[in-house]
Amino acid sequence: MLDLGGNGLQIGPDSQAPQFTIQNLYQGVDNVSWTKGSHTLKFGGEYRWYISPQSFTQRQRGDYNYNSTQLFLEDFSPDNFGERSAGSITYYGNQKAVYWYANDNWKVNSHLALNLGIRYEYTTISTSEAQQALNAISNTPSIIVPGAVNQRLVFDAPRAPKNNWAPRVGFAYSPGSSGNTSIRAGFGLAYDVLYDNIGILAVPPQIGATHDVPDLNTQTPGFLAGGGLPGGGSGIQVLSEADARAGTSNWIPPQVKWPYSINWNLGEQHSFAKDFTAEIRYVGTRGVHLDVQNRINRRSLVSPQAFLPTFFQQPSQAELDALTTTLAGLKAPGSFIPEFANAGFDVNNIVADSPNGYSIYHGLQTQLTRRFRSGLMFQAAYTYSRTIDNSTADFFSTSLTPRRPQDFQNWDAERSVSPLSRTHRFTLAAVYDLPFFKNGNWLMRNIVGNWGFSPIYTYESPQWATVQSAVDSNLNRDSAGDRAILNPSGVRGTGSGVTALLNTAGDTVGYLANNPSAQYIVAGPGALATSSRNTLPTEPTNDFSLATYKDISITERFKFRFGAQFANLLNHPQYIPGSNPGQGLGVNDVTSFLTGPNSTSYLNYLTPGNAIFNNPKAVFASNARSIALVAKFTF
Repeated sequence: MLDLGGNGLQIGPDSQAPQFTIQNLYQGVDNVSWTKGSHTLKFGGEYRWYISPQSFTQRQRGDYNYNSTQLFLEDFSPDNFGERSAGSITYYGNQKAVYWYANDNWKVNSHLALNLGIRYEYTTISTSEAQQALNAISNTPSIIVPGAVNQRLVFDAPRAPKNNWAPRVGFAYSPGSSGNTSIRAGFGLAYDVLYDNIGILAVPPQIGATHDVPDLNTQTPGFLAGGGLPGGGSGIQVLSEADARAGTSNWIPPQVKWPYSINWNLGEQHSFAKDFTAEIRYVGTRGVHLDVQNRINRRSLVSPQAFLPTFFQQPSQAELDALTTTLAGLKAPGSFIPEFANAGFDVNNIVADSPNGYSIYHGLQTQLTRRFRSGLMFQAAYTYSRTIDNSTADFFSTSLTPRRPQDFQNWDAERSVSPLSRTHRFTLAAVYDLPFFKNGNWLMRNIVGNWGFSPIYTYESPQWATVQSAVDSNLNRDSAGDRAILNPSGVRGTGSGVTALLNTAGDTVGYLANNPSAQYIVAGPGALATSSRNTLPTEPTNDFSLATYKDISITERFKFRFGAQFANLLNHPQYIPGSNPGQGLGVNDVTSFLTGPNSTSYLNYLTPGNAIFNNPKAVFASNARSIALVAKFTF
């Protein structure tokens, strides 16, 4: 793959998830009920056996991203991203699971009903994840892994949690005697499991490893001519302790924690004027132990106490010579955490998937519904909500919000509005069957009449994205999460690159903003990024779509329907993110843009000083009108 976008370039295969087939063998007892008086007790259980062999080596041919096309043409090592994986074996995602639940519906009286339940889940670890134990020779229990809930650097076969209990409670209450009002509330827990992508990309060095470009800020000539990063290799290798530690590039916490959500809601529903129902409800969800991607043996060398300044006006040479902090001096200690480096983990990045992620959602939802009567039904809904998280993607599934933190040792700095958050969402949908000729003869009813229309209008607040410098600003050998410098007095939505400033000895001691009036300034290597995660709004959704259909009743049993669906009927340009760019699905999709052939363009859109910075028309599809014809025969 070769991709030129803006001033950048990307070469290499798409590093997406493998395609595989899962066989699911299960048996169980479900929904056995017992009723006595006002109680109805239900219980059930299930046993599942998942069989999932697959083979995939990420970045087998290497992924290399360049901020400058010139570096590629002159065959220097990349300055934005460079990784290549080695090793190729069959991965077995086989798992066994046992679930059981009990639920009691208790009708206290004619106005009040209670629901009490409990669910238990146990799922084993994937078979091939046990191969982590092949790297037991690298065990270093004296190292406590940063941010991993006090787990030590031990390469044991991961152990599944056995205490996943999920209680649930709820009630429904109807005050008065009319039966027109209902108040409902509920609380519960729900567990998830971790997917095979984690295990298949986290093999021990005895099987494979991932190599990184040593220094993104120092370019090596003849990079591709020399084969790029090393690759190849397969099978089980016998390694010494030193070789194993030097080759280690992944770690899975021995004590696995399944992610889970805590959910609660409270709402009131009221029917009035025969055909109308109004509802208002508060909904909350908290995500706990969500999977995140981190590099546990690296640290940032830039801090509020040690960084290169960024100037908005040209300083004098005397001022530059008076600066004592240089880029070379900042880089001198090396970004490997000393205790890891002293133990021999100082060659590869050690990527860990750990349960450091969290999220919180609060939403006020309102809805007005008119029941279907006289050929018309409509529903209006408005939601005011906010989602806060410290991570959203844990794999390279989007460029809009990086999958790794800016500082591997500071997850608190990642807390921000989520890219999945939509402050306002309003929809108005209707179904209207034209009443004309309903009672006419067969010809008039089926040829002229029997038309239906279903319009829908949607407005949704924009997705948030992270402004990125696209260089290794904090010198931790990773540019994926490095943000920019925020100029509070700058012109909203504008960005600027920087020019390096040198002292008389030729050392980089600072940077000059090319446009001092910009809101976002690139944080050059060694500069201190001050902007937060997800501060740049994309465009909102403002869409009107329509479906229409025509029914022909051939006989009482045989009916034929044909129709058309018009997405974005008015062909109103909407340059918004979506997981299916160019396919007209962005207006109905809250998923961030996937990476792929245009991932460099997406990054350029987020990089201050780039020609397409904050220019959605240059990156996103317009979600042009799309038309689909449908037909159905019923008998």
